[in-house]
Amino acid sequence: MRKLLAIVAAVLCMAAASDPAERLPDPAQEARARELFREVRCLVCQNESIDDSDAPLAADLRRIVRERVAAGEDDAAIKRFLTDRYGEFVLLRPAFSMGNLALWLAPLLVLIAGLGLLLARLRNRAQEAELTAAETRRLKALSDE
Repeated sequence: MRKLLAIVAAVLCMAAASDPAERLPDPAQEARARELFREVRCLVCQNESIDDSDAPLAADLRRIVRERVAAGEDDAAIKRFLTDRYGEFVLLRPAFSMGNLALWLAPLLVLIAGLGLLLARLRNRAQEAELTAAETRRLKALSDE
């Protein structure tokens, strides 16, 4: 059990490690920058945050975020700068707005349409299975021949 804990601790330390030369001298500012890193998408990797990415562009974005944190900008201003420059795609969790309303509502609309089609199909199937009395007599007559 101790070995497992030691391995997990080592892996976590390696994951949290970054170049000490890049870090901000103020630990509070560095922690704030690291939180922002987790919210910004690497534009090269696209499914990773800049905190997880080793791409050169991610390193540039980390440098920009650190510079702006050191300059005293708040998180909203830093995110606004990044979205103005790279578009809303740069955020891992884009804000709910009228511009991306279709992206937020599309899965719900597809689900509702799918359920509607399923119910219509089941209703039609139930109606198709029932034969009228005339159809039943005709089917019996055809099968007797």
